[in-house]
Amino acid sequence: MIIDTTEVQTINSFSTSEFLKEIYGLIWIVPILTLILGITIGVLVIVWLEREISAAIQQRIGPEYAGPLGILQALADGTKLLFKEDLLPSRGDIRLFSVGPSIAVISILLSYLVIPFGYRLVLADLSIGVFLWIAISSIAPIGLLMSGYGSNNKYSFSGGLRAAAQSISYEIPLTLCVLSISLRVIRCNMNFYLSSGNKIEIKEKRKRFNVLNRNLLSNSSSTVDIVEAQSKYGFWGWNLWRQPIGFIVFIISSLAECERLPFDLPEAEEELVAGYQTEYSGIKYGLFYLASYLNLLVSSLFVTVLYLGGWNLSIPYISIPELFGINKLAGIFGMTIGIFITLAKAYLFLFISITTRWTLPRMRMDQLLNLGWKFLLPISLGNLLLTTSSQLVSL
Repeated sequence: MIIDTTEVQTINSFSTSEFLKEIYGLIWIVPILTLILGITIGVLVIVWLEREISAAIQQRIGPEYAGPLGILQALADGTKLLFKEDLLPSRGDIRLFSVGPSIAVISILLSYLVIPFGYRLVLADLSIGVFLWIAISSIAPIGLLMSGYGSNNKYSFSGGLRAAAQSISYEIPLTLCVLSISLRVIRCNMNFYLSSGNKIEIKEKRKRFNVLNRNLLSNSSSTVDIVEAQSKYGFWGWNLWRQPIGFIVFIISSLAECERLPFDLPEAEEELVAGYQTEYSGIKYGLFYLASYLNLLVSSLFVTVLYLGGWNLSIPYISIPELFGINKLAGIFGMTIGIFITLAKAYLFLFISITTRWTLPRMRMDQLLNLGWKFLLPISLGNLLLTTSSQLVSL
């Protein structure tokens, strides 16, 4: 059988297009793998920083043998847990016991999808980005409750119940603080829209204000929009100065969500042995260890995005390469500096959380719930009403 030349070319082009489709289908994995690698390195740095800062506060020597300055100590601990025996409770629910740690880790990892490290360095720029993070983070306590119930241990079950109650108590004030930030972004976007164009266009826009406001509301909780709204006014445009009450409530609620001292009641050693982690060993225990630091890093990054201007700085660092005539590197330099600025601000919050651990004593469970329901919730509601009133008055 004789094959025509055109048929051969058609077959070759078809095979080439199929190969390119497969290549394009694999490209989306690259940013995800890069993000996972960056998160892993970030967690290792957090563990090393916590041990070094804790040692300095207690006036003792920290880790110094595993790698230079002990920076590989966290990697050594993870390797040790990886090769330890994975024990299962004889009378517990094995399925709940095994699935619980995975739910806790996966729900926190999904939160990184909406965190912007730069102007275009975000995996998913969603219009409901911040509230998606709140919804996803509320799944983690379910995994902790499953772990406590599946362990068939009174200490584990009490720790799981404490984790669920603590999450519910502090999720509401945190959400109200985020809603206050979203209202400010609505106002900023509205002012920019209504002030553009000539007088006739501005008049027509104001007539259609109610319709336009609904559209602006749908884009107000994007993490990128929140950072851009703060960058319009420089350093003094950060929500830290515009929402000081919300900033304090958000930090306290974030520490409670991360179960850091003085809010580590779900795993209090003196009361519950290790809480919901009591029956765990090996890699499953390592997953809980990883989830706690992943959650701490997520909270630090969201404090940076919501209140500290994200990747923006008050100085025009983009123009530095242009001064030396290397305009092609301006974009790359800007993204690199943006990542560095975001991480620097996040690690500042981490330093505060680490020092708080060795400064304040652990609270009782009734004190923790009273702080959330009787103190932070009314303050966050008042902050939301104050923000809403100021937006209505300025219309």
